[in-house]
Amino acid sequence: MSYNTRIIPTYGLKISKLRKIIVTSALPYANGEIHMGHVLEHIQTDIWIRQMRMSGHEVLGFCADDAHGAPIMMKAEELGVNPEEFISPIKEAHIASLRKFGVTYTNYHSTHSEENKQLSNEVYLAAKAAGYIYKEEIEQCFDQDKQMFLADRYVTGECPKCSALNQYGDGCDSCGVTYSATELVNPKSTLTGSTPTLKISEHVFFNLEKSKNLLKKFLKTAQMQKPIVSKLSEWLDGDLKSWDISRDDPYFGFSIPEENNKYFYVWVDAPIGYLASARNWADKNDANLQSLWGKDSEYEIHHFIGKDITYFHGLFWPALLENSLYKLPDSIHVHGFVTVNGEKMSKSKGNFITADQFAEECDPELLRYFFACKLNSKIEDLDLSFDDLAQKINSDLVGKFSNILSRSAPFIAKNNHKLAPILDESFLAETRAKEGEIYDLFESKNYSKAIKLIMEIADNTNKYINEKEPWKLDQDQAILVSTTATNVFKNLCILLHPVIPSITLKMLSMLNVNAITNTSLSAKLLDTEILEFKPVLSRIEPIDIKKFQNGEEKMDEKSEDFINIEDFMKVDLRVAEVIEASRVEGADKLLSIKLNLGELGEKNVFAGIKSAYEPNQLVGKLVVMVYNLAPRKMKFGNSEGMILAASDSEGGIFVISPDQGAKPGQKIK
Repeated sequence: MSYNTRIIPTYGLKISKLRKIIVTSALPYANGEIHMGHVLEHIQTDIWIRQMRMSGHEVLGFCADDAHGAPIMMKAEELGVNPEEFISPIKEAHIASLRKFGVTYTNYHSTHSEENKQLSNEVYLAAKAAGYIYKEEIEQCFDQDKQMFLADRYVTGECPKCSALNQYGDGCDSCGVTYSATELVNPKSTLTGSTPTLKISEHVFFNLEKSKNLLKKFLKTAQMQKPIVSKLSEWLDGDLKSWDISRDDPYFGFSIPEENNKYFYVWVDAPIGYLASARNWADKNDANLQSLWGKDSEYEIHHFIGKDITYFHGLFWPALLENSLYKLPDSIHVHGFVTVNGEKMSKSKGNFITADQFAEECDPELLRYFFACKLNSKIEDLDLSFDDLAQKINSDLVGKFSNILSRSAPFIAKNNHKLAPILDESFLAETRAKEGEIYDLFESKNYSKAIKLIMEIADNTNKYINEKEPWKLDQDQAILVSTTATNVFKNLCILLHPVIPSITLKMLSMLNVNAITNTSLSAKLLDTEILEFKPVLSRIEPIDIKKFQNGEEKMDEKSEDFINIEDFMKVDLRVAEVIEASRVEGADKLLSIKLNLGELGEKNVFAGIKSAYEPNQLVGKLVVMVYNLAPRKMKFGNSEGMILAASDSEGGIFVISPDQGAKPGQKIK
């Protein structure tokens, strides 16, 4: 098998046994776009995978879409499609979004798969055979209009402790107390607005108490940050409640074997999705899951997760695996949340940023560097400040790193782009003295400290150029200084490669270094030609947060931002019928739509509704069009108007349709 590993020599580094490693990231939920919170985790994971591969280890990365649960079922129903049709394009969109940030996995799968169904049944039945499963009747909120039991997020009411209004069914945002949805005062279903009734249902439980000894041992042996171990130990020593692992029909998920109309709670089959992704890959690559993940497997299992799902990965997941054929994780690395300009990311605040939005405004690889500058082994929240982002890129990558080659290149160009046959061995050795420490810091996820050491090398190299003053030397001496600096620059590219892979490969190609091999750091560029220097990096300006707000201005009830009736009457709204709809090649969000406006003829528009609608769902649908909007020239063609749609705080898009009886071309007034 080929894993496309790149090996770097261990200058000043003790050579340890090469390892076999499996790495996972938490599974993005399949009902929305990849956002900055996802991007942080996947970048952190990808940097570690790349670094470990470059150290010679065999590393497999597995991920998948988390594709089950009531929210997906409800959203699909709202759009008039089945859940399978809803989740399929979202998975492809997730893969494409992550790829923009240089993130790829050995295999990216879905929890809604045959492999996951088989493995979920297998793991559950093993736990049941070992006596870890029991059933018990519970009281739940039931929506009579919808004829379904309501998950906590679908019930709101007054907090039973502090009486705060509009609180969800699992806890109060105002006073922090947790409770059952059945305890809410004046509860309402968010689906229908009706008052839910209380109804008894028999549920399936996993007896977590029986895994207590295993979990205590796990917390002593697995690699986790100390605060995480302390928190998990606190939970373990407290009231360890059994885990309700079932949900009632209707529910989008896997039915529980040997039960009627019961489905696995999404947090049962979601982590088993790691195994399913590995099996899906193994079946296609002459491997088997037992060799990868079995109890006696040589592979280490490393999970990267956010702090909000620590309980599930640190307690439920190892307990679920206890009686299975599969080994427990060797390492769980937990990171904090992303804030934007010092505030919690929120659509209502206008600072909720998707991966695709960011990629449209800034080179995604620059965000990889910025996150690496802040990531460490702690569980701290990370602030995405656009001022700090610009300052860090301009200071480090442009002012220090890239500056080395841009300063050296003119002297080399005067020598027909040829490097000297010798260099300053003493200075080169000095710059390589901390390579081993840098590798250790990357492996321990202390990326910020590794970056600091790398930038110290860049700083010292710029000082070296200043002290040697090649502009005052004869050509031979100037070329020697520039050759020395260029060799340091080559090594900096290699050290930064896990962080900014695309940028460093472009830089190395100018040096005619086309592959990073096990001799790349120790190999010297001497008496050889390099290409003409062309800037790869340039200074950037801070991004304006308003660019991510899609022009949607938030107005409260006291807003004075009114228009008069004359202004409103200028807008010519017309009923239109969709006669053709298709995807736009090269566009992440747009559909191309041809509209029939009766006697007014036909119009072509582009609408950013691809995430919510398949083209065939729109054909024949009546919509509202802004008829007199000035045509807009786009790179995909001309848009001759706009169709109206509403959106919600969850990113949902809802095209507005006139009532039955309306005819194409009619004026709306």
